[in-house]
Amino acid sequence: MGRRLILDTNVLIAYERGTIDRSALDRDELALAAITIAAYRFGIELADSAERAAARARALTAIESVVDVLAYTDTTAAHHACLIAHVRRTGAPRGAHDLIIAAHAAETGRTVLTRDIKAGFAGLPGVLAIDTP
Repeated sequence: MGRRLILDTNVLIAYERGTIDRSALDRDELALAAITIAAYRFGIELADSAERAAARARALTAIESVVDVLAYTDTTAAHHACLIAHVRRTGAPRGAHDLIIAAHAAETGRTVLTRDIKAGFAGLPGVLAIDTP
């Protein structure tokens, strides 16, 4: 088995668009935060055509069939609260969804796979993140 990863929303979008090497993730244990599913479904709702929405929905179904979806639990909430406090103390705001993904990573010991480390995950305590190749 390869790495234990949690995918950032931007990686899920890149996966759907075919702009990342999907085979590079074949050996990895992959997970998504439920909030990532919500963000992706938002993209389905806003698709510019019925065909595009259907294609996105098919991609999501395929992805969900091979990836664990992590629910927001009391333990996740505790990690989330610590991260919110950290960013408030340091004055380095982050996106609300990024902090939830980071909380799941801290809780499960997974590494966040993202296309934008600096914006969402750099410097968060207990959170490791790597850029997609």
